[in-house]
Amino acid sequence: MKKILVILPAYNESGNIGATIGELKALDFRFDVIVIDDGSKDATAAEALNAGARVVSLPFNLGIGGAVQTGFLYALRNGYDIAVQVDGDGQHDAQYLKVILAPVLEEKADIAVGSRFMTEDAMSEGMPRPSGRGVGPQLSWRSSFVRRIGIRFFAWLISGLTGFSVSDPTSGFRAFNAKAVKIFAEDYPQDFPEPESIMSANRFGLRLIEVPVQMRKRAHGHSSIRYFKTLYYMIKVTIAILLNMLKKNKL
Repeated sequence: MKKILVILPAYNESGNIGATIGELKALDFRFDVIVIDDGSKDATAAEALNAGARVVSLPFNLGIGGAVQTGFLYALRNGYDIAVQVDGDGQHDAQYLKVILAPVLEEKADIAVGSRFMTEDAMSEGMPRPSGRGVGPQLSWRSSFVRRIGIRFFAWLISGLTGFSVSDPTSGFRAFNAKAVKIFAEDYPQDFPEPESIMSANRFGLRLIEVPVQMRKRAHGHSSIRYFKTLYYMIKVTIAILLNMLKKNKL
């Protein structure tokens, strides 16, 4: 039986993190949950502990890349076969955890990425429907128009540069096998890692696949990427993606 770790990176997610952990723990198969409290100034760590998760509290805010890499290091050092990244804000429906895990468990991919843009096709093929707050019967919640433009741009750019066919490169709902965990524990992008890490996966020869999931609007708080930060994000990540092509493998 594979040893599975669910990694929840969280920064000031009080009000979201407890419900997210509760949904995960209600699933009918076995895995461990660890919250990487990324220097939160609220009750994120206490709420996570009360919900029954293990918690690693960072002394200051490292950002999403540093938090996720901390989770990979924990998975590597504790002998986990698979690690799954799930956002701590409740936007990822826990019912899709098995969908994310399936290609990795079946050794069809080293990394499986959940795509909200494949959901309608999945529904027509009888995929399980999600339930819970903010989720409609057919369509996954979608982000703002400007952010969707950014996602489509990165999908076009990354697909062209890597040969991977990706539709949702900013998704943080992902499963990684032991090989991918080892690589990313040592070498993981820091600022806005999801698009750039696909470039890294290609550079290290990892097999990547997308699977259909649904996402929903967060119940509390706000995303850290809003308004003019979206344009800044697009420019910065584009540069990071292009620079990633020039890197040489260290492993």
